[in-house]
Amino acid sequence: MWEVFVKSYLAGAALAAACLFASPVLAQAPSASLAIQADRPGPKIDRRIFGQFAEHLGTGIYDGVWVGPKSKIPNTRGYRNDVVAALKELKVPVVRWPGGCFADEYHWREGIGPRNKRPVKINTNWGGVTEDNAFGTHEFMDFAEMIGAEAYISGNVGNGTPAEMAEWIEYITAPAGSLADLRAKNGRKQPWKLEWFGIGNELWGCGGNMRPEYAADVTKRYSTFIKVPAGTKTMRIASGASHNMWPWAEYNWTEVMMREAADQIDGTGVHYYTFPGGMETKGSATEFDEEAWARTIAKTIRMDEYITGHEKIMDKYDPQKKKIIAVDEWGAWHDPAPGSNPGFLQQQNTLRDAMVAALNINIFTRHAERVKLANIAQMINVLQAMILTDGPKMTLTPTYHVFEMYKPFQDAVLLPVDLKSSWYHKDQWAIRAVDATAARGVDGKTYVALVNVDPNQPASVTANLAGLTATRVSGRVLSAPTMQAHNTFDQPNAVRPAAFNGAQLSGGALNVTLPAKSVVVLTLE
Repeated sequence: MWEVFVKSYLAGAALAAACLFASPVLAQAPSASLAIQADRPGPKIDRRIFGQFAEHLGTGIYDGVWVGPKSKIPNTRGYRNDVVAALKELKVPVVRWPGGCFADEYHWREGIGPRNKRPVKINTNWGGVTEDNAFGTHEFMDFAEMIGAEAYISGNVGNGTPAEMAEWIEYITAPAGSLADLRAKNGRKQPWKLEWFGIGNELWGCGGNMRPEYAADVTKRYSTFIKVPAGTKTMRIASGASHNMWPWAEYNWTEVMMREAADQIDGTGVHYYTFPGGMETKGSATEFDEEAWARTIAKTIRMDEYITGHEKIMDKYDPQKKKIIAVDEWGAWHDPAPGSNPGFLQQQNTLRDAMVAALNINIFTRHAERVKLANIAQMINVLQAMILTDGPKMTLTPTYHVFEMYKPFQDAVLLPVDLKSSWYHKDQWAIRAVDATAARGVDGKTYVALVNVDPNQPASVTANLAGLTATRVSGRVLSAPTMQAHNTFDQPNAVRPAAFNGAQLSGGALNVTLPAKSVVVLTLE
């Protein structure tokens, strides 16, 4: 019965998205006008919206990050050198681990001590494969330090206890005491910094199938025992709502959590996946037509509506905006790659996924006052990954390149953008052809990110620059000849950024011609 209800709900959501962006169909080339208000700077865009997610799922950890110190694949203490270098280049700000649903059954003591003595278990959530616990707390925390990222650990509320969670936090952060001694015995004398801690994962689903009222009580109970040394701070993130998993875990979940548990948390998570064809029949990652392209874009930009709805609820209970939204799972979810273990959630990554990434990042920047953390699902080899590996082979995806192009937006100051755009139409889908965001970087330069979702026509963009005097513009563009273009191990550069010369400054205005199906990031000096 729930299955029928969910199918009906998602079908209605797709129709609502089509209605939301409905507009009379006009035959015209895409165009847009922007007013970038550099004289009215907004909030800081927290660098942590560019966070990553690494779950014990498929080859996301094993083969993706960890190959072990005895591997013939070039590594440093077991970590792949090529992957570490690529992630450092992205300036990854934070990594969420160990899940996901895997976190709901993870017992941290099984992942410490000599690796050859750690218990081997079955990963009951993802593929039914063995988990040898070779990658545990020490391996993750060292990895985060290696790439310069903060640690975001999801605690086991599903079948763990408050005592187990409290002891894990003490093991990680305590400067002295019995658990600090145990940590030192296992190779780490100094405590780690634990900047973020998730109080469970998806408590409405694989984290315990809880009602929101019960989940709020559980959250308060577990949060009570999240204690860190004096002078340190760990942000406590409640397990939040999910728009497209279960309808009853949407806005009402946030309403109850904020009403009942706001004083025990620092923020709440929200999950939103872009299912191009629906939760059960998602569709191929690489074999799709223009209707599926448009449908995917229309569904992904509902993220803006979704965040807005949660912000309104949070404003009721937290008008000073002290509690954050953590979009700690998001991204495109397609059918598994043909021939792969379906429980591994491995998929290719095309130019369409690059558009999904850029549009979502733009949305996060526009909600910078509340959205302070986001974690794309997932970092390597799983869902909308940054990197794909296969044994010694590695390739960067179009999504990786979007994150790399947007690096100047990390900790930049949002510059409001008044955008007017023509519409891109395909069948029942009608979407603004151009999307944009702008910011003043920490280097003092102004950055403008533009997306043309029309896969067929270039778009003309004119931008007025209020409060900004610029004499030079440069940029980079990500596009490809086809919507389905993607990188492979044999052709790793099929989709990659290139220098962009389609922007000019004239009379205090910026004029840009965006190629079809492109992401462009401009630098104004």
